[in-house]
Amino acid sequence: MQTKEQKEATVSQLQAQLETQNTVYVTNYSGLTVAQIQEVRKRFREAGVDYKVVKNTLLRRAMEQLGGFDDLFESLNGPTAVAITDEPAAPARVIKSYIEDTKSEKLQLKSAYVDGAVFDGAQLDALASLKSKNELIGDILGLLMSPAANVIGALQAPGTTIAGAIKQIGAGEGQ
Repeated sequence: MQTKEQKEATVSQLQAQLETQNTVYVTNYSGLTVAQIQEVRKRFREAGVDYKVVKNTLLRRAMEQLGGFDDLFESLNGPTAVAITDEPAAPARVIKSYIEDTKSEKLQLKSAYVDGAVFDGAQLDALASLKSKNELIGDILGLLMSPAANVIGALQAPGTTIAGAIKQIGAGEGQ
C-alpha cells in the first residue's frame, strides 16, 4: 500500500511527464504473466518509451490537474499501464509487434492521446503506420533540397549557359 506522500510523488512524476511529452498510450495488460510484462517493458524501453503500471486514480488525478485529457478518462478502468513518449508511433509499433510475435492479444490498446487527438484501441494499425518525427523531417528536407539539386545539376552540366540552365530547370518543373 502506498503512503499519501508516495501517491503525491507518483502524481507529480506523471504530471511532469505529461507536460513534457505529447503522446500517451493507455493499455490493458491483464492476462500477461510477470515474464511477459517484463518482455513488454523491455520492448518499450528499447523503443525509447517509458512504460509503467499505474493506478487509474493517480493517472486520472495527474491528467485532471493538467487538463485536456478528459477523453481518456473512460479508458482508466481495470488493469492499466501507460506508455509516455514524444514519438507518436513508437508505442503502437511495440504493441503491434508484440501481438504479432506472440500471437497473443492479451496486451491491448485502450486509447491513445497524440498531440491533442484521442484514438481508440481499434486504431492501433493506423497509429503504428504513422511516420516518426525524424522520417517526416527527412521527407521535408528531401522536398526542400530537390529544387536546389536540380539547379546545381543544371549548372554543372558541360557546356551549359545560364540561359540553357534556366530552360532546363523550367522544363524539369513541367514533369
